Amino acid sequence: MRDMKDYVFGANILENLTTGMYQDSKVIYREYIQNACDQIDKAVKDEILKQDEGTIKIWLDRDQRTIVIEDNATGIPAASFQQTLGNIADSDKKIGEDKGFRGIGRLCGLAYCKELIFISSAKGEDTVSLMVCDAKKMRGLIDENTRGKKHTANEVLNAINRFEQKKTNDIDSHFFRVELIDINPENTDLLDFQQVKDYLSFVAPVPYQSSFYYRTDVYKHAQELGVKIDEYNITLNGEPIFKKYTTILKDSSTGTKYDDIFGVHFQDFYKNGELFAWMWVGVSRFQKAIPKINQMRGLRLRKENIQIGGEDALQKLFKEDRGNSYFIGEVFAVNKDLIPNSQRDYFNENPARAYFELELRRYFNEELRKIYYTGSTINSSYKKIDAYEKKNTEFKEKDKAGVFVDKEHRERELKVVLESKKEAENALEKIDKIKDKADGLMQKVIQRIEVERPKPVIAVVVPPIKPPKDDEEESEKSGMFRRTDRLSQYNKAERKLISKIFSIITSVTDSKTAEMIISKIEEGLQ
Repeated sequence: MRDMKDYVFGANILENLTTGMYQDSKVIYREYIQNACDQIDKAVKDEILKQDEGTIKIWLDRDQRTIVIEDNATGIPAASFQQTLGNIADSDKKIGEDKGFRGIGRLCGLAYCKELIFISSAKGEDTVSLMVCDAKKMRGLIDENTRGKKHTANEVLNAINRFEQKKTNDIDSHFFRVELIDINPENTDLLDFQQVKDYLSFVAPVPYQSSFYYRTDVYKHAQELGVKIDEYNITLNGEPIFKKYTTILKDSSTGTKYDDIFGVHFQDFYKNGELFAWMWVGVSRFQKAIPKINQMRGLRLRKENIQIGGEDALQKLFKEDRGNSYFIGEVFAVNKDLIPNSQRDYFNENPARAYFELELRRYFNEELRKIYYTGSTINSSYKKIDAYEKKNTEFKEKDKAGVFVDKEHRERELKVVLESKKEAENALEKIDKIKDKADGLMQKVIQRIEVERPKPVIAVVVPPIKPPKDDEEESEKSGMFRRTDRLSQYNKAERKLISKIFSIITSVTDSKTAEMIISKIEEGLQ
């Protein structure tokens, strides 16, 4: 057997770490921001920066097709620059302490541009170090490898990487900059300011925007738990990035408000007395699944305040796919053994993840599921009460205006109102039962509804008319105004015939259609 001293890694491993690693090209921002955050934390610890002095600046130039991401953290000393950036998956970062730790994230930019450049300088040094990577050449060599002309990963890296050093007079400067030059034509979304801003607004570890009034409650709860929500100063073309949570929920068809967030509810998860994870949920009336127009919808998973996966990362923990879309909120994973996988779309499979899923699945399906089902029942009940009130009002207006053709027409319409009244009474009974059992989050919802909607009173409808003894004397004895009485230009016999026609129409079609037909006939007879 041959003694293997060196293992060969083919060029295809670089494809797996670049073009094959991520489904969404915008993850490059998350990867480079994650690295910058770790270095800002180190700079604060080493007293290079004061707390809140760290910045991450992102610049997009659509015309020049370039992206620049720069932080003012520690920078990399000239003596270790080549080793630090040249080695792959050999990071000194630690799991559970640093946000990134695998040492492969910096490669992600190679998939989306022609040239990738890293530039850095450390405080107290008169040297600026550069690493220039020919990304286009790398992809060409990988393509050759798949077609039979074999290259090792080491050969490819040596062929595409170039290191330089330049002198500087600014020895107090400390920074790390990533430049992506000539973004690929198929990756133009990376240069779309609004798309990138929207992406960063939920993925990046940034503060909540000031219009989210309940951010102070979230910060206070975190403080009570003894945990810190990591937040950094990140700008995009000079514009600060904030988490885009608001208190307004919009309808997709109209774009107008249909509900609002009027509070936050917290749930904490412990294991053996130690905090494992915690979450907040926005409290609304839970009228329906939140439409996609609301970018903040869904319970989002976060570790070190960086989003894990997308808005649907936790959807699989609900019994129903729709469950997650009823809520807005965040789940903060705290336990150090909840380790993001290499794609950061979920956690590595281990006992910590199994416990995490068990606890969240129980809470989602025993508590939150009950909330949106109950919320749906309440809203449906109020719709029935509102429907009755509308029908009752319309009936009274028709009765007063003499719209009914005859007593049978009136009785049919009255029957519909009485049936709606019964449904409204049953709905009110349901609401009362829910109120009696409500606690926790549901109690907050009920209390809000009671403030906005005092307990409705099911109004009494107009009583039925007593049938007259003589049909010809119906108008006088019943007190009912005949609709055909408006047609004064016709004699009594003619009006009686018209009335009979109207009666047939109302008996064979629905109320809305009958009204339309009769109104058209009346117009023609005037």
